[in-house]
Amino acid sequence: MAESVTRMLLAGHGGGGPLAHGEDVTLDVDQVLIEDATGSMACMQFEALGAERVVVDPTVLYVDHNVLQIDDRNMAEHHYLRSFCRRFGVRYSPAGNGISHYLHLERFARPGGLLVGADSHSTTAGALGMLAVGAGGLEVAVAMAGHGFDLASPRVVRVELTGTLPDWVEAKDVILELLRRHGVRGGTGAVFEFTGEGVATLSVTQRATICNMITETGATGAVFPADERTREWLAAQGRDQDWTALTADHGATYDDEEHIDLVALEPLIAVPQSPGDVVPVREVAGTPVVQVCVGSSVNSSYEDLATVAAVLAGRTVHPDVALTVTPGSRQILDTIVRGDVYRDLATAGARMLEPVCGPCIGIGQAPTRGQASVRTFNRNFPGRSGTAEDRVYLCSPSTAAATALTGHITDPRDLGAFPPLPAAPGPDPAVVDGLITEPLPAVEARRVEIVRGPSLVPPPLPEPPPAELDGRVVIVVGDDVSTGDMAPDGAIGMSVWSDIEACSHYLFRRFDPDFHDRAREWAGQGTPGIIVGGDNYGQGSSREHAAMAPLHLGIMVVAAAGFARIHRRNLVVQGIVPLLLAADADRERVSVGDRWHIAGLADAVRSGAEELTAEVDRGEPIALRLLLSRGERDVLAAGGLLRRTREGDRPPR
Repeated sequence: MAESVTRMLLAGHGGGGPLAHGEDVTLDVDQVLIEDATGSMACMQFEALGAERVVVDPTVLYVDHNVLQIDDRNMAEHHYLRSFCRRFGVRYSPAGNGISHYLHLERFARPGGLLVGADSHSTTAGALGMLAVGAGGLEVAVAMAGHGFDLASPRVVRVELTGTLPDWVEAKDVILELLRRHGVRGGTGAVFEFTGEGVATLSVTQRATICNMITETGATGAVFPADERTREWLAAQGRDQDWTALTADHGATYDDEEHIDLVALEPLIAVPQSPGDVVPVREVAGTPVVQVCVGSSVNSSYEDLATVAAVLAGRTVHPDVALTVTPGSRQILDTIVRGDVYRDLATAGARMLEPVCGPCIGIGQAPTRGQASVRTFNRNFPGRSGTAEDRVYLCSPSTAAATALTGHITDPRDLGAFPPLPAAPGPDPAVVDGLITEPLPAVEARRVEIVRGPSLVPPPLPEPPPAELDGRVVIVVGDDVSTGDMAPDGAIGMSVWSDIEACSHYLFRRFDPDFHDRAREWAGQGTPGIIVGGDNYGQGSSREHAAMAPLHLGIMVVAAAGFARIHRRNLVVQGIVPLLLAADADRERVSVGDRWHIAGLADAVRSGAEELTAEVDRGEPIALRLLLSRGERDVLAAGGLLRRTREGDRPPR
């Protein structure tokens, strides 16, 4: 049978045979990526599993998010993470060595492998012909311990690329075109697989841009074939041995197909405040801008930065604009320093930042409220930049460079002929490899003492769902609420991510400053909490803190019109029941303080029942749906994935 690359990858890791869409399959994992923001919880949960050593090799932990030491908590967290890596056999990359997505692509990702990462943008590695999936920290910890990874079988969407990108149009415009078509919900449950003659015209780093941002459609991942361009990339990284060809069989079938003519694309831009709100740059041209940020976790390759440098060469950034540039790794920083790129950027007035996530996650460079900030990043959710009333636009490096020159959003085609890019010195992988700590031998590792500061607090452990739920609605929120509204970005919010009690004070603060105290008060009275949400509830980051903080505050159920993939799974593994509102109109008549009685909740979870009813103390009953896989029902019935795995209900792979 002719197979797609995605189906080959699934079959090669334990997911063979006919699978219905959404049916869970347990996959064997080749690589694990962890970053420090989500990593502390992942590591503490790994310790709670009682495992002696990480099974998956390589497992790599990157310090790239929580790097602004406003007090001693961040550094204490780094000490914990380094000692954890030494104790349990994990590679460790220190702050400043590179952003996890890009550095992992350079040094570890390989064709044919399966990567699970505790970061939603782990999908970046799909550029090298991997199946790369983001997940919550607990699922990653379970995979690290050798129990495999559960994934809902995706539908596979073929995206045929034809033609060649014209001047001033970039890979960023390809993914923005997909976001224009699908929005932030249309890719849910899908892997996008890229085929066609246009694929060969895209470099690996261009493919990485597309794979990084595919998660903004709600997708599970994105996959490119491993072709000659892939071989060239691996050779440049000194990794010829990792090369293997991987392409779809002739006549492979897909669940859906679409086509993008690269020649027909134009510069695009996502307007505030969603990566799915995409328009041509020309429609918003002329909008005054106070800040332009290039690089960080996407569009931070040599090619991206060289494009900006070529546009700025011999010119100066507009005096009203603050321009920052963030390389993706120390290797990229080294390359632009040895060539002309760093000099041209610095001479033009750019502020050169270290290779960390930085402003992308709200660590520094918070923009002026109410004024436009143009960024080559992947998300522009409200407040993610560190400014509550931000106005963030997302675009390509070419559009960002043109905008930095003029002081207003500018279609880069207005600049005339596309400038030649400066020649790239050969990359030197040694500048990053020398700083990645290799795992200690097992005997020596067992003697390592874990360094645990007071800000490292183990997460709460859930209980199985009650036979009947008598709870109260604590908050009602709308569509597309992101995990950033549950566990906020920025230096202050992220500094407490390793302490769920402290983190819970930020839960829904932007919507309702009284939420925390109300939820805590009702939980103290023995009344479980219920959150009611709209469609695509929990979009964005894989941060499981967005499920742990509600658990800490006594939330037992989230009822929503629809869920983002990773957050829904995080609710399940943390012991919170995700229920679907059967009718959109029901949400409109729910109010904070409503009392719901859901009879037979525990039985419904165990039995496979899909229909439930909430009897409301003041109003008509609300119909609910409980759509769970068999494995998810087992997890909830056991009181969460940690308890189920630790008690031996989930055998190792």
